[in-house]
Amino acid sequence: MSVLEMLLLPLAAVLLLCVPFILSAKRIRQGKSAKPAFIGNLCTFAGVMLMGIILPLGKFVVFAADEGTKAAVTTGAGLGYLAAALSVGLSCIGSGIAVAAGAPAAIGATSEDPKNFVKALIFVVLGEGIALYGLLISILIVNNLG
Repeated sequence: MSVLEMLLLPLAAVLLLCVPFILSAKRIRQGKSAKPAFIGNLCTFAGVMLMGIILPLGKFVVFAADEGTKAAVTTGAGLGYLAAALSVGLSCIGSGIAVAAGAPAAIGATSEDPKNFVKALIFVVLGEGIALYGLLISILIVNNLG
């Protein structure tokens, strides 16, 4: 890989990541809707993902040929790390949905009667517990991989 490629490829990735912010800032400054900027964000995301696929396929990225590295990174370990990431990510999304529904109701109940604070807080804490369970499961998965 030449020096020019080493400089241009990361620069292209950074530019693709900055384009949506520039587009939305211009549209908001002009008082227009940021919906086209969202579409631009999707297109740049697709561009970055394509670069992530094309670069390894074109042998631009050189991986370590060391035997210990090959033995450590297997398909099973990769799927295990993916499972750990999914357990945290999806549990946090579920927790966010639960808290988004429970917290406004808890605030409304507390504003009407301050005695309801503890009862309302329980529902918000139960929603947060979902994220903690996902984190616990991912820790158990990663511990079994190594």
